[in-house]
Order: sequence, then structure tokens, then C-alpha cells
Amino acid sequence: MQRLLMKPIVRFLAGLALAVALPASAAAADATLLRIFLTDGDSVVSFGEYAKVGDQVIFSMPVGGTADQPRLEVVTLASSTVDWPRTEQFAASARYDQYAATRGEDDFRLLSNEVARVLNDIALSTDRQQALAMAEQARRTLASWPRAHYGYRQDEVREILGLIDDAIARLRGTAAPGRFELALIASPPPNIEAPAALPTPAEAVSQLTKLATLATRVPDRVALLQSALSLLVDPASGFNSVEALALRRSVEGRIGEETDIDGRYARMSRRLIASATRAAARASVADVEHVLDQIPREDVQLGLRRPDAVQSLRTAIEAQLAAARRLRLLRDQWTIRRTLYRDYQKDIPSAVLQLVKAQPILDAIRRLDGPAPERLTALRSRLAGGSERLERLKVIDDLKPAHELLVNAWRFAEHAADSRYAAISSGNISTAWEASSAAAGALMMLSRAQQEIHTLLEPPHLQ
Repeated sequence: MQRLLMKPIVRFLAGLALAVALPASAAAADATLLRIFLTDGDSVVSFGEYAKVGDQVIFSMPVGGTADQPRLEVVTLASSTVDWPRTEQFAASARYDQYAATRGEDDFRLLSNEVARVLNDIALSTDRQQALAMAEQARRTLASWPRAHYGYRQDEVREILGLIDDAIARLRGTAAPGRFELALIASPPPNIEAPAALPTPAEAVSQLTKLATLATRVPDRVALLQSALSLLVDPASGFNSVEALALRRSVEGRIGEETDIDGRYARMSRRLIASATRAAARASVADVEHVLDQIPREDVQLGLRRPDAVQSLRTAIEAQLAAARRLRLLRDQWTIRRTLYRDYQKDIPSAVLQLVKAQPILDAIRRLDGPAPERLTALRSRLAGGSERLERLKVIDDLKPAHELLVNAWRFAEHAADSRYAAISSGNISTAWEASSAAAGALMMLSRAQQEIHTLLEPPHLQ
């Protein structure tokens, strides 16, 4: 019985497969030409799909070349300048046309063949429940196909669905096929519009200059104008020489104006950033704030033409303001602690001086090149007990890390002198190398201690 139920469907699909087995249209292009309609009623051509990114739309516009190898200009526009209902209506039509001309027939033939195979399996099945499950699955696949394929051939799909619905009803043992009807999951085919064509050179120049007016970023604006200029100077574009000359002067004038404005804003930015940097180095918060207040006034004088440049400038000046405030805080802190720093300065100069004077001898010990025994003995005498005296000094928390370096430098110097003396006394080269390592440590720690103490004792500077 199942075989009898399925024969009409299989015959229908076989005939349909033969009907679509002819070669698909060979007029397919690699990319769909779309139109982007602007809110003022004009439109521009997009080579391939456009992309919405945040509040912008990005697309490639053909600006010359051939149909096979067009020259493309990437365009970025604010989404608010686009008539989206009109643009998306045209895009739906263009996508349908492109799909129908390229893959539509092949995809539909594959669908028909697959459904025919499944239904043939149903016809041969001896399990009624299994046959019913396969029929319902085939029905769901068919019902969802048009929506995923731009509504292509959905009338034929609807006919197949009618036959399958009838078969499902019979397999379920009821004469009321409408009871099993499922909604066709598809959008109606779009209203077909005339396809877009590559713009002529004159149209491309007109579109480029129009888009340059709408572009929000200066580099985009200049790039569009330069593309228009390239078309105007290209002999292959076919412009009348008088007409081209007038357009060239207009486009060159706009490019020159953009360049001039860029220069004015660049000079303003350099001048204000330099003033803010000098004020921040003085920790003059008020002066940096004054520079920040100058920005809107000078922007008005320049015509409010570069919002991006002004925002970048404001960000740079605000960074200098933060640096000035931080430096002001550090200098105020340093002023409060300066008395304690001065007390430390009174206590340690002789200790630092002793180690500084010892540097030549410590370097000789490091290189295993002396010093003379009498100089070594004098050094041992000068250094003896110095590290303990330094440790007994009362030091504020800020100075403790630097002071600890100084104490350790003295300890290493003492150890270097004592080990060198022991090496001389015993003639042991291993002990001489131990002295060398201690001397190297003393020199390194002394250098770091001097640097950190100097930094702490000097007023803070802008980093």
C-alpha cells in the first residue's frame, strides 16, 4: 500500500528533476551589485555585500576598471545617512536574482533528488511507523527550504508539500489531510527590481564626491576625493577635456582645503600639547587647565572641522593634567618630608664618602689586581665597624630601602677587604675570588644606593 501511495510523488519529483536538469545560467558574476540608497534619495553602488559595524556601514564601491576586474574603493558611512528600508528591499531582490542565476537550479535539483530518494525509501519500507516518520522529516526539510534559499521555487515546493501531506494523512489512516498541514516556513519572494550596473566614470565621480561630503573621517574623505581625481585624469574614462578640467579644479580645491585644515589643526595640537607639557613639568595644574580651556575656543576659530583631532588633543591634554596633579601631590609630600630628609643628609655623607673613596681599591680587588698591602690595611681600618654604625641610624620609612642598600654595600666592602687580606696571607686563589665577588657586590650596591638616595633627596620631577 505504501508503494502505491508514494508512486505519484516519485513520478512528480522525477519529472521535476528532469525539468531543472538543464544547465544553470552562465551569466553569474562573482559578486552581487547592490545599491545603497541615501536618505536624500540618491544611491551608490556596492560591489558585493555591505557590512554594518556599530553605527557605520562599510562597503566596496567600483570606481573604474572593467566588469571582470573593477577598481574598488572602500567606503565608510554613518548608518544614519542610509535609507535602510529601501536599501534592504533592493538587496533582497539582488540576492534573489544572483542566487537564481547561479546556484538556484542546482540546489533545487539536489533537493528534489534527495526528497525523491527519501520517498522511494518510504515506498519500499514495510514498517508503517518508520515510513510515517521519514515522510514527516521530509516534510519539515521541504517546508524550511525556501526561507533559507531566498524563497526560490517555493511554488513547486508547495506542490510537493501538498502531495506529502496527503501521503502522511493516508499513512496515519485518516482522510483529512488538512489536519496535518504545517505552515510553509518561508518568506515571500522579494519584489524583483532592475539589477544594478557598474557606474560609468561620470557616475562614479559624482558618487565619490557626494560620499566625500558625507564621510565623517578626514582620511576617508580625502581618499574618496583622490579616487575621483584619478578617474578624471585617466584618459580611458572618456571625459570631455573642458568638463574634466572644471571637475578636476573642484576636486583638487577640496583636497587642498582638507590638507590646509589638517595642517592648521596639527599646528594647534603641537602648540597646545607643548604648553601643557611645560606646565605639567612645573606641576602647574592651573596652567594645564587653562590650556584645556583653550581647545574649544580655538576649535571654533578653525570652524569645528576636525572633531576627531580635537578629541585626541583633549585626551592628550587631560593626560598632562593628570600628570601635573600627580606631580603636585608628590612635591607637596616631598616638601612635608624635606626636614626629615635633611637630617638624613647630615648623618650619611661621611659614610658615602668613605665608600666612594674606596671604589678604586674595591675595583682592584674585583679584578684580582691588588691593592698594595699597606693600602688594603688602611681600608680595613677605615671600614671596620661602619656597617653597625649605619644600622643604628634612625631612618624614615621612605629612605629605608635606599639605606639598606648602603648598609649592605658597606658590609660587602668590609668582607671584600677582609677576604683579600686573608688571600694574601694564605696565598689561596679561591679566597681571592671570594673577595672579588664581594667587591663587585659592594660596587653595585653603592651605585644603586647613591642613585636612590639622590632621587629621594631631590624634588620629584615629571616622568
